[in-house]
Amino acid sequence: MTATITNTTTREPTRSIQAALFEWGPLLLGFLLLYAPSVSDFLAKDGLWDSDDQAHGPIILLVVAYLLWDKGEVFLNEWKGKTNPILGSLLVMLGLAMYILGRSQIINIFEIGSSIPLMAGCILLTRGFAGLRTIWFAVLFAIFMIPLPGVLVDAATGPLKHYISIISENVLYWVGYPIARTGVTIVIGQYQLLVADACSGMHSMFSLSALGFLYLYLMQYTNKLRSAFILAVILPIAFVANIIRVLILILVTYHFGDEAGQGFIHGAAGMMLFVISLVLLFSFDSIIGKFSLFKDKAIDKAKPMKAEATQ
Repeated sequence: MTATITNTTTREPTRSIQAALFEWGPLLLGFLLLYAPSVSDFLAKDGLWDSDDQAHGPIILLVVAYLLWDKGEVFLNEWKGKTNPILGSLLVMLGLAMYILGRSQIINIFEIGSSIPLMAGCILLTRGFAGLRTIWFAVLFAIFMIPLPGVLVDAATGPLKHYISIISENVLYWVGYPIARTGVTIVIGQYQLLVADACSGMHSMFSLSALGFLYLYLMQYTNKLRSAFILAVILPIAFVANIIRVLILILVTYHFGDEAGQGFIHGAAGMMLFVISLVLLFSFDSIIGKFSLFKDKAIDKAKPMKAEATQ
């Protein structure tokens, strides 16, 4: 009985941790001095991340930190390749200007968004384009920390609420519930419910898009068509999940009263939305993966290797 070991890789650092800290310590300290006060303000009561619409912000921040940690060889290994001081310096200056403007004028989009050119600029200065290609996803994923512009939210919220109200009314009427609708106000039995802005799902679509992109990155599919299809259904899945959430809240209110509908169930609606979306996303990926057109060659090759190693 023999065991075959294949595709093993190691990522041993080419220098000591102390040497790496000597290089990156000042940059880490600079980032902490800049963004620790911002993060503290965002997490404070009534801060940006204290609201339901932006509650995903701290999660995105932790994911970005993990993704950078996962690519630790970029920072630990000694670098002998090319760097890009000109473009790197321009991006650092742009990031600092955005931060100063955003922090002083309380413009969250600039204050948070400044982290992206700053991270990219620092990597270009020290590791060049090769280093940036290694951590590109972590840098771009930070975009999901940036709050959506109010103009975009206002423009999309009205139509989304309208469609959700129509679909919810038609579904419940079709199964026999006594329901009627005026605009975005739903009357079911003795209860009158307003589909509020938060129920439009605009912010949830944004945060669920982050979840979809992270899922694709972790799966590392080589089948581009499969990845494209998953990307294409992220927003529809978020929209359907939000409709299911609204339907559940309406039914809970109808059967158990307004107090139940506005109580724990309503507070847990955000978590419910993520669970429903995850189930729908995994189910869709599993279904299309059964078709030869969407099968991923890398995964199919990995399965025999795993079986061979366990013999």
